[in-house]
Amino acid sequence: MAFLGLFLMIFLVVHLGINLCLLRDDGGAWFSAAAHFMGTNYIVKVFEIGLFAGFIIHILFGIILQVQNWMARPVRYLVSNKTYTPILSKYMIYTGGIVLVFLIIHFMNFYFIKLGWVANPNVSAEGEPRFYIIAQELFAKPLYSILYIVLFIVLGFHLNQAFQAAWQTLGLNHPRYNTCIRRFGTFYAIIVPLGFIIIPIYFLLIR
Repeated sequence: MAFLGLFLMIFLVVHLGINLCLLRDDGGAWFSAAAHFMGTNYIVKVFEIGLFAGFIIHILFGIILQVQNWMARPVRYLVSNKTYTPILSKYMIYTGGIVLVFLIIHFMNFYFIKLGWVANPNVSAEGEPRFYIIAQELFAKPLYSILYIVLFIVLGFHLNQAFQAAWQTLGLNHPRYNTCIRRFGTFYAIIVPLGFIIIPIYFLLIR
């Protein structure tokens, strides 16, 4: 669970770098080139299978662990414990569920189109999806953009707690540098979602 979570967090940085190409005033040249590379390179295709499997396993492990926790104490304590427990850790299953909803929407709008599972008129003569146009049309819809922004805010809360929990699970936390871990986790959980959030704001307010 911890290893997969950290792996997915690294992938998010790569994904953000590609998505930020949408902000270039070049008619989508950079973004389209990146999307073409990601869709045609055989090494990337193999990586995508591992990535998709990583998402599924991470989600399944999260559900299984949460169910085990609930079953371990089906009757709640009459008095809540007084130990220090980050408030977000109690709601990881719920923020994770919201992120899952976003993933399903995101896959339907992009990844499943590439696989040919979802039809979309924005396809080139060679049968390659025009993801720049697809992204433009989606982010031009206020409802979609607002939903996108809200879901990434939730993802930020999920990432903040997940990063710290992963280090603790792997036994890598230590009083000497726990503060640095927390600060870096918070920095990551703010900067990465903010980078994604800037994109719909750009298309709604500037373009």
